[in-house]
Amino acid sequence: MKTTNNPSVRRGGFALILVLILIGVSLLILAGVMNRTQSVATLNQRNNIYNVRCAAAEAAVEKTYARMVFDFQRNGPGGVSNNWAALYYQTNIPNTTESSNSYWADFVFSDANGNSGRTYVQQVSTYGGPLPSAYTGLYCTSNSPIYRIVSNVTGANSNAPGASVVGTAQIDMLLALVPLNTWAIFYNGLLEFSTCAPMTVNGRVQANGSIYVGSGSTLTFNSGVSCTGTLSSPANDGQGPWTSSTWNVAFNGTPGYTTNVASVTVSLNMTNSHFMIDIPPAGESPTSTTGQQRLYNEAYLVLLVTNSATGGTNPAVQLTIQSSVNGAVPGNDSAPTVLSYTNASSGVLSSNLPFLSLTNTAYDRRESDTNIITQIDVGRLDSWMKTNTYVQTKLPASSSVYPTILYVADRRVNNAHQLSSVRLVNGAQLPANGGNGFTVATPNPLYVLGNYNVQTASSATNASAATTNTTYTVPAALFSDALTVLSSHWSDAVSFTTAYSTGSSAYNATSSDTINAAIITGTVPSTGTTSSTFSGGVHNLPRLLEDWSNDTLWLNTSILRLWDSNMATSVFQNPGVYYAPPTRNFSFDPKFLSPNGVPPGIPVALVPIRFGWLVPPPNSVTTQPTYN
Repeated sequence: MKTTNNPSVRRGGFALILVLILIGVSLLILAGVMNRTQSVATLNQRNNIYNVRCAAAEAAVEKTYARMVFDFQRNGPGGVSNNWAALYYQTNIPNTTESSNSYWADFVFSDANGNSGRTYVQQVSTYGGPLPSAYTGLYCTSNSPIYRIVSNVTGANSNAPGASVVGTAQIDMLLALVPLNTWAIFYNGLLEFSTCAPMTVNGRVQANGSIYVGSGSTLTFNSGVSCTGTLSSPANDGQGPWTSSTWNVAFNGTPGYTTNVASVTVSLNMTNSHFMIDIPPAGESPTSTTGQQRLYNEAYLVLLVTNSATGGTNPAVQLTIQSSVNGAVPGNDSAPTVLSYTNASSGVLSSNLPFLSLTNTAYDRRESDTNIITQIDVGRLDSWMKTNTYVQTKLPASSSVYPTILYVADRRVNNAHQLSSVRLVNGAQLPANGGNGFTVATPNPLYVLGNYNVQTASSATNASAATTNTTYTVPAALFSDALTVLSSHWSDAVSFTTAYSTGSSAYNATSSDTINAAIITGTVPSTGTTSSTFSGGVHNLPRLLEDWSNDTLWLNTSILRLWDSNMATSVFQNPGVYYAPPTRNFSFDPKFLSPNGVPPGIPVALVPIRFGWLVPPPNSVTTQPTYN
């Protein structure tokens, strides 16, 4: 049998098979592409859902953060801890009333611990030390709390695609308690360097207001300068304005200066901050928010001088020795030791309070008033506190309880040309109080005569006078209505008998004196641009009443202007009227940058800081961010 091969038929069969194979491969590829497309679409959908829910979680975290900032800056750390204990923050989640289209109804918020309708809020630690780079040069106290805020978000419809996708957000929030003495200069209001003497400022400068510069002298800032208003060089004191090329100002910080920044909130009512040094009104609780901020309640020794209730010739004196009980301010002590002297003659004081004198008077030519003086001999006070039975019983040094704050108020009623005041003498060595230092606070004008805080007991031969070296000092602060510096050559008698004249030996300071203390005081603010309406500027914040033209005034300090002067209210006048300026060596004390260098009673700025931000794993509240 003969068989005939047909090549064309074979080729057609192979082609058909090849086509079928190619179609199959194409279908597989198409199925893979369709599957990949579907997977990518699903992934994209889930990613979009994830991003939206992370944004919702961030909104929950930010809402809690914003409310905690408000409470912190209004009521301090206690306001935050109280609201936290009441679960206010934990339940303060975004809700449908905040959106006209019920947007938030699409989400379920939880606290990462399985509790719906909650945000996780918990204090996780405390911090003390340098602040992040945005706050270079500042630090906070060691008890500044860190709160962690965490939110997890899922979908409200459990049947919808991606219902199980969890969006997360976390902030670690530092409630930084920044001592005001961390700033070299802090002004609550307008800060004026106009027509200033040559100055170099080594610490940070902040004004809750505008800053005026411009002078024929050189002004150098080696750290950051910031203000809530503007920085300019207008006319002032009858001089200026200076153009930007003739400001004579060098800004060496990074950045040099910033304007229109947020106000630095302080732990007291800044619209009436003088209350901090005022005597509390009757009925105010020492443990109230305001009561805790008063130096009267923070003080361990409260000295009040009044007119005699019996009409006697000698004033009445009351010294209250009080101690902190269960962490409350000393003013809440229910059993203080009270020493009362209704007829405080010189003999009575010599026997009982040998550091106190009430018979000194002097004439203040700026105020045109006779000062009726409550005078404190600081050296004698230190010795008395260490040996007095009442003090040692109430504040035993063996238990590390020290009289670190002395509050003095002279409330004697005088005639229209007399001014009750407080004066510190013999203050070269302050009470060390176990290294905690010593603060004096008064609602009166304060006068400091001679060197102040220039040596310690172990360094009596190495006094740090006439130098920027503050090695031989203790943490110290001076709170007052206004501060006047008197040289060691000052004479009360001369102030009455001899008219001031620059060059007169009667008013020649004759020596260079040093004050090593933070200065917290008031000024008479500028009301215009003439010499009779000028505050005197920051360089004249320490008032003078002598001819210092051949002498130097050394201040190793932090200058904090928190209020207007309420008692010493006469305006600044140009040199030659009642004083001549010294060579001013005003320097920021670097010891204030250490937590151990904070003087007793210093108020703190309340600075909320995002100390760490991240997107944690779902259902986790222990993820630790990197703080920087």
